Amino acid sequence: MASVKNLKKAVLWQPSGENNKVRCKLCNWRCVIDDGKLGRCCVRQNISGVLYSLNYDKVCSANPDPIEKKPLFHFQPGSKSFSIATMGCNFQCEFCQNWQISQAAIEDGRIEGQAISPERIVDAAGRSGCKSIAYTYTEPTVFMELCDDCGRLAKERGLTNVFVSNGFQTKEAIDFAAAWLDGINVDLKAFSEDYYKRLCKARLQPVLDTISYIAKETNIWLEITTLLVPGENDSEDELKGLADFIVNSAGADVPWHISRFHPQYKYLDSGPTPLSSLERAYEIGKAAGLHYIYLGNVPGAESESTFCYNCGRILIERIGYHIAGNYIKDSKCPKCGTKIAGFEL
Repeated sequence: MASVKNLKKAVLWQPSGENNKVRCKLCNWRCVIDDGKLGRCCVRQNISGVLYSLNYDKVCSANPDPIEKKPLFHFQPGSKSFSIATMGCNFQCEFCQNWQISQAAIEDGRIEGQAISPERIVDAAGRSGCKSIAYTYTEPTVFMELCDDCGRLAKERGLTNVFVSNGFQTKEAIDFAAAWLDGINVDLKAFSEDYYKRLCKARLQPVLDTISYIAKETNIWLEITTLLVPGENDSEDELKGLADFIVNSAGADVPWHISRFHPQYKYLDSGPTPLSSLERAYEIGKAAGLHYIYLGNVPGAESESTFCYNCGRILIERIGYHIAGNYIKDSKCPKCGTKIAGFEL
């Protein structure tokens, strides 16, 4: 059992019954954890009836990125975001591109990283010319304590905060972060419970609930990403259901990023997503009524850029993560005056 010395007391938990059990309220597994045991994420431990974070002082990545890399295309476009991560995740996706840091705690109990204070993180973001801090690469929900301390300080310094998330956090966690969280990209990995169970060791419905709640009950800017895996989540019926869900439960203005799959981690038997499949998904999204759809991991594609959904005028011209031109005026299309959805466009 870990010593409580220098450990950060966890947020969002409560005692649960006898024998020092606790219930974690951070994500939708809502783990009931026995004394001395770990939660499903393997980075939160019950020590004598108190839940502690094991990764608060284990920052494993810290560097500036284009905000478009998150991907967030309608949130401070062209800016830089200071990206941080710790080890850990509450999913076990077979195709995870960051599995070396997301799965280490689950697979072999390894939690590595440096103790970097929130003050140093926020200072580094400012020195790097970043306008935001991104909690990314692994699931930010499972290092919420660090996110909270950094996020509050960042807001005081005039910076914004964004999550790149699997969307499995509880409503309590969303409310907890809402005071400082300005934007989020949620992975809607598929529109099938079987897919989530089989390939992610997770569940779909809580993710749908999270997306609806953020869109309808908060002021957090929302974008959605779907990694299109050949033969798994790319059928016409599933994509139509997914696009319809975004329109009806989140809104037509929520950008949908459709990303090309490349073999990763344990999922190596499939080739990359055919471009024709991505283009078909794009057309399905348009037919459903989505205003902003982007194809990811397809360098040089026209669909990297933002167009006015009303008149077709190019508004933000992108080449990879580089902004070649931003023609939006006062959050409107300069040609037809249509309001363009986003945060500080």
